[in-house]
Amino acid sequence: MGTDTQPSPEQIAQHVRQSLPAGGLFAGHQWRVATQPFPLDKKTVQQLEQLGRVLLKFYQAANTIYRWSAEGRLPAWPSAWLDRGKPQSIIDLQRSKEFRAELPRVIRPDILLTDDGPRITELDSVPGGIGLTAWLNRAYTGAGAEVLGGATGMLDGFAGIFGDAANVRLIVSDESATYRPEMEWLAGQIDPGRFSVHGQDFADFGDGDAVYRFFELFDLPNVPTAEPLFAAAADKRISVTPPPKAFLEEKMLFALYHNRNLAETWRQQLGDSFQRTLEALLPQTWVIDPAPLPPHAAFPGLGLTDWQQLKNLSQKERNLILKISGYSEQAWGARGVWLGSDLPRDEWAAAVDQAIEGFDESPRILQRYHRPARVNAEWFDFELGQAQAMQGRVRLCPYYFVHGEFDTAKATLGGVLATICPADKKIIHGMSDAILAPCALGHA
Repeated sequence: MGTDTQPSPEQIAQHVRQSLPAGGLFAGHQWRVATQPFPLDKKTVQQLEQLGRVLLKFYQAANTIYRWSAEGRLPAWPSAWLDRGKPQSIIDLQRSKEFRAELPRVIRPDILLTDDGPRITELDSVPGGIGLTAWLNRAYTGAGAEVLGGATGMLDGFAGIFGDAANVRLIVSDESATYRPEMEWLAGQIDPGRFSVHGQDFADFGDGDAVYRFFELFDLPNVPTAEPLFAAAADKRISVTPPPKAFLEEKMLFALYHNRNLAETWRQQLGDSFQRTLEALLPQTWVIDPAPLPPHAAFPGLGLTDWQQLKNLSQKERNLILKISGYSEQAWGARGVWLGSDLPRDEWAAAVDQAIEGFDESPRILQRYHRPARVNAEWFDFELGQAQAMQGRVRLCPYYFVHGEFDTAKATLGGVLATICPADKKIIHGMSDAILAPCALGHA
């Protein structure tokens, strides 16, 4: 803003609003403008800065466990779970030797700040918000604030995942069209001569191109470019990220992590330190597999011997989340999510029945719910011309960018998006009454 004095909350908010691109960033979506970045304590910032390499190792371990299970070096059930509901064409793609070592190059966890500490509720390898967070970082830096990642951390991080490719094609499907404006802004800021945004019909790839896949694998029948794109990538004529590996986009990976039968394999792949880190961060998770248990057995941590018994838990005992694991149009954007303690018994029972019946086509997971802590935030009401205090609950979305060959790759933090929802909202997701802000190290 060009002044040496500390800008007022109104000046910051006005600067941010005036910096918004003419075409917006999310098609048809608005949010509340924060008067400052969301402050994080030093311990949380240090955790976030170190988390990228842990999550990259987690993906590498999950990739190995799936492959070993499919090859018979581990029991068959992990890969069988992860393949549930997938067409054979997807299974063949994700098992092909051409994509054997490939992993997502953008890693974004959803982290809730709870009274018990931070909890990662899921990982997203095809995340929205990259352009939005890059823009927020730049806008608030321009208003005189300091943010994690700085003014260009997101831009540099995203650009770096494509190496020295001459052309970078960002393919955005109709299903993901909400995010097209932010991807167009992102491409224009990095290098409009090298980066370009295309729709789902684009197939004019040149040898050596790099492609960013902004479409979901469940949507492939509606994406004409998918087949030629993956064929060109398999032939090594182009590179594509994230790779066509639906199993890496399954929320049930957390259930596999907590499964005692795989504990030693995870330890060998992660090391003791990373395993302890994830033990504290990943909520206890189960797959709703209706296979009967022996009469003397029970699901660990639940004490249930049959998933039907889920329906009869008291409201307090239903402090549990049911989610579609993945590979479904209902598996993203807070759709396909049920919070047991927030539902009447009959609605919860119906969701449980759906989960049991849907195992073959679309497996569900059950996850321990950790209630987000209350935080104080402030946004600017442009109609009233004044700042408004808000008590809310926050979800952090750090963006990690993976650079280099996967055996020596580094995952660097580009920035952190905070979504602060009013405190009465149980499930946190971007909405018109949410505050979206970049994060910064708070001053004690």
